[in-house]
Amino acid sequence: MSIFDRAKDLGSSDAVKNLADSDTLKKMVASDTGEDPGFVGEAINMVKDPSTGGVSGLMKKFQENGLGDTVESWVGPGGSHTITADQIKNVLGEDRINRMASKFGMSADDVCAKLAKVLPAIVSKMMPGGAAAAAA
Repeated sequence: MSIFDRAKDLGSSDAVKNLADSDTLKKMVASDTGEDPGFVGEAINMVKDPSTGGVSGLMKKFQENGLGDTVESWVGPGGSHTITADQIKNVLGEDRINRMASKFGMSADDVCAKLAKVLPAIVSKMMPGGAAAAAA
């Protein structure tokens, strides 16, 4: 089963859903990445946003932008592929990035750089078989 199929099934996993709804995921990612928990929480909300398809919708956007292998690496065995701030901006769009920049009082480039750091950790921990599923 591909990571994209697993992402579609994510909504039916109560243990992962409960963890993703708690502060535990935010604390885990903030600790792992050294980023501000408020910023991490906003990034988690963006990933879970039902208006954009949740985690499966986000992963589909990455795949459509030629980054399917990168997203696969965030959850699969072995090392995670890095993603650049420019790739983040291309996938998420300037409007979404600018809203976060305004909310946190930082530049769009800084938001993209931080998202490039936290999104792999968020996706990895939200996916079935990731750290979130194991901790639940």
